[in-house]
Amino acid sequence: MGDKGSAGARGASGSPIHPLTLSPIHPSAAPTRPLPSFSPVPNNTEMQSTPSRNKLYLALMAAFLGWMFDGMEMGIFPIVAGPALQEMAPRLEGLDLKEFVGLWMGWATAFFLWGAAAGGIVFGWLGDRIGRVRSMNLSILAYSIFTGLAYFAIHPWHLCACRFLAGLGMGGEWSLGVALVMEIWPDKKRPLLAALIGAASNVGFVVIGIIAMNIHVTKDHWRWIFLVGAAPALLTFIIQRFVPESERWKEAVKGSHANPLVEIFQPALRNRTLVAIVLASVALIATWGAIQWLSLLGQERADAMVRAHGGLGDPGAKAFTATLSAFGAIAGCFFGAWLGKFGRRKAYFLLCTLSLAVCTYLFRFTSNYDLEFHCLVFLAGACTASFYAWLPLYLPELFPTRVRATAQGLSFNLGRVLAGVGALQAGALVKSLHGYDHAGAAIVLVYLIGMIAVWFAPETLGQPLPD
Repeated sequence: MGDKGSAGARGASGSPIHPLTLSPIHPSAAPTRPLPSFSPVPNNTEMQSTPSRNKLYLALMAAFLGWMFDGMEMGIFPIVAGPALQEMAPRLEGLDLKEFVGLWMGWATAFFLWGAAAGGIVFGWLGDRIGRVRSMNLSILAYSIFTGLAYFAIHPWHLCACRFLAGLGMGGEWSLGVALVMEIWPDKKRPLLAALIGAASNVGFVVIGIIAMNIHVTKDHWRWIFLVGAAPALLTFIIQRFVPESERWKEAVKGSHANPLVEIFQPALRNRTLVAIVLASVALIATWGAIQWLSLLGQERADAMVRAHGGLGDPGAKAFTATLSAFGAIAGCFFGAWLGKFGRRKAYFLLCTLSLAVCTYLFRFTSNYDLEFHCLVFLAGACTASFYAWLPLYLPELFPTRVRATAQGLSFNLGRVLAGVGALQAGALVKSLHGYDHAGAAIVLVYLIGMIAVWFAPETLGQPLPD
């Protein structure tokens, strides 16, 4: 009895009895596959083991600092351009000084924006081919080296060349940093990560603004500030040594030989690519076409008020206005990311509405350099910069990992091509519309396009990153 019980229940034929149905189990019906393992199977968002907490924070730090230094680099030239071009003006005869400075500032800004557009595509493509970390290293190295080389500029075209080459690296870093961070951090952290990355460049603007308010840049002492822009090159040693590569990217490109730049325009992704280009371009055109003029508008109004009382002007108004706008932008990035939690399309529509309302009031219905102007500059900075947290939240959700960096780099930066054309025409536009305020009010109407275009975009709220 004990032996039979230990061998298990058997039927009349000697076959074992199924413990639930009490029917015999025939040998021919026995399962031929081994029992399944009880080890956890990774889901689509955990294709590889999650990096350690230290490595997660190192990746975030690298992306944050890379984009912060980008902001510093973008903020350097508006401060340096006037004094640098004034020193170079005697080398060319026959042009009025103000006309000379305005002409070359337009060209240098345009070349920078065109370089950023090209860099977004080139480094984004590299990020999908050789990895996020290696490509981000190269992009940071590019904008650091060529910003530093502007120290040696003698002629205006030297500045334009350095700005274009620095723009290549700056345009590439954003898409690579966003792709890396969003791919290795848990999905639930994406809104906070988007806010931090969006705010990073504005932290850089604040740093440069504070430097400019305390150390005045003159035509005899302007070269040193370009050496400050070369400092981020040191960051590449940390990135190369300590920052982990995206395991999601490694898995996605195994056995893949597709060209990301071709794939994003194939039927499966074409509509998403085009709508992403439009949504990013709206934000960029408004920023570079109108918001970048706020510091000049503040300087113009402050000088007029001081001169009305017998003074010579307010040399700190430009830097103060730019810094105030940057502080607003930092706050706006957290607002934009938070708003995205209620629906990506609704958030973008509301951000366009708020930006249009605040900027229109600022440009059309104020005329003094006073507390009202300062408050509106802060709000305009917040509303218009909130897109730069919404975009790193939304764009990664549109594209699969194997093409994500390319698609983000192209869609985010292509608007800079139009913004670059606008920079060349800025002087003529300001003159034809009789001032920075009227020109800014006209340009921010571009938000109306965004308010329509966003409803052609897919809603991605609550969806994991596509693999």
